[in-house]
Amino acid sequence: MSSSTSDEADAQGYWFDAQAADRAVDFIERFCTHVKGDLGGKPFLLEGWQKDDIIRPLFGWKKPDGRRKYRTCYVEIPRKNGKSNLSAAIALYMLFADGEPGAEVISAAGDRAQANIVFSIAQEMVGNNKYLRERGKVLRNSIHYKSSFYKSISAEASTKHGFNCHAVIFDELHTQPNRDLWDVLVTSTGARSQPLIIALTTAGHDRNSICFEVHEYARQVKEGSIVDDTFLPVLYAADERDDWRDEKTWQKANPGYGSICKKAYFEQESKKAETIPSYLNTFLRLNLNIWTSAEHAWIPDDIFMQGAKEIPWARLHQLPAYGGLDIASTQDLTAFSLLFRDEPNDCFYLLLHQFVNQEKAQSKRLSAGIDYMRYAKDGHITVTPGNVTDYRYVRDHIIEKCGEYDVRSIGYDPRFSTYLVTELIEADINMHPMAQNITIMNGPTKEFEMQMMRGKIIHGGNEVLRWQMGCAVVYTDVNENKRVTKERNEAKKVDGVIASIIAMNEYAHEATRSSRDFFEIISL
Repeated sequence: MSSSTSDEADAQGYWFDAQAADRAVDFIERFCTHVKGDLGGKPFLLEGWQKDDIIRPLFGWKKPDGRRKYRTCYVEIPRKNGKSNLSAAIALYMLFADGEPGAEVISAAGDRAQANIVFSIAQEMVGNNKYLRERGKVLRNSIHYKSSFYKSISAEASTKHGFNCHAVIFDELHTQPNRDLWDVLVTSTGARSQPLIIALTTAGHDRNSICFEVHEYARQVKEGSIVDDTFLPVLYAADERDDWRDEKTWQKANPGYGSICKKAYFEQESKKAETIPSYLNTFLRLNLNIWTSAEHAWIPDDIFMQGAKEIPWARLHQLPAYGGLDIASTQDLTAFSLLFRDEPNDCFYLLLHQFVNQEKAQSKRLSAGIDYMRYAKDGHITVTPGNVTDYRYVRDHIIEKCGEYDVRSIGYDPRFSTYLVTELIEADINMHPMAQNITIMNGPTKEFEMQMMRGKIIHGGNEVLRWQMGCAVVYTDVNENKRVTKERNEAKKVDGVIASIIAMNEYAHEATRSSRDFFEIISL
């Protein structure tokens, strides 16, 4: 939108108030400053993208009654593009210049320290400007102007229900451990006539998070598949297919490239990603704004998706199958995996099914934000009645699959085997215990990794396995033994991955048909 002084209207009756848009830009550039580096203390002159993509649309577009059109703005942008300075400037505008009596302006983040980053910048901006310094009162934890205030808050949602927010500045939404604080602060704006919720964040790696939910909503609003006139999506990112080593990709993802963020920084970071493969996901996420899987992924999502080809269901009946059973406590997920070896086509087909109790699946607290019911609707998970997983459902599923396919053997984690394994043995199913220590898990883990990297494990794009592969990280000991583990977060699960590795172990023992260890052979 140009800075024309004439107002412009669209077909829905919304109109662009150029004077209001200019007023917001003028406030930031006249009263806000840089606070660090060579520009510290100098006026904060907005870049073109900051004005035209964020500030002018946000404050210029109005409803027919004159109130602002947008109530929520989601800005997803790589680091080093001046996100914190812009957030602080918007917060000060909402406090000093938006004309809302008794405005409550809040900075929120995953913890108070993160929220304080933006708030501390705002404090320095006020200190650097005579007009703001004389009219505002800067305290250690808040800034006051007339009957309004601005402060940063901790992440405990339970203590925030009394807020009546006019503006919420949500920094790094991807660090939120759950959706509670977001929900509390969003609903706290209900009594205000034209509140603003603005989230400025880099991409994350948890696809079951509130940030990914808002990201997906923003993407669909931008594409037009969701119509929400109150939501302004601003997304800067490279595409997963772009060459992350190419300067054109760096420019594409970073609107401040060449001015705010420098070429030398990207050259340094990309070389680090080439040298240290485990750093690649960090580079993609923080510098190119590409949603990754785990923060330090074991197997990158694009590699995993090589196996998202269609499974030839009729052919499975002609192939030998090997099972893996990861039996959890009755309060957690149990996973059963079947691995079919297709020798002529040099590939594997992987079927995975998991089980969870109804209380965990439906409880917001126990599920840790994971939408088990959606996965159940898609056929990947069975939800058993009650508050513990009913192993009878697991038993019946396994017996059914063993009757349907040529299942040669099933390996299992003996820790929680209970009566389930006994009943399966009684059903004449060949069961093998497999301890989960690193020396035993090492061989099948490396084989599973190799076949996955080669695109030889066809899984049909199983969304539950994709989520859990994204949670999987690998611990390597001093002898280069590997074992899959997960990030320390209740929302992270790797049960399906473990079950699949156990199935690979069963295949390996069948494949050798000798006393010589299969994993010694493949390492030659």
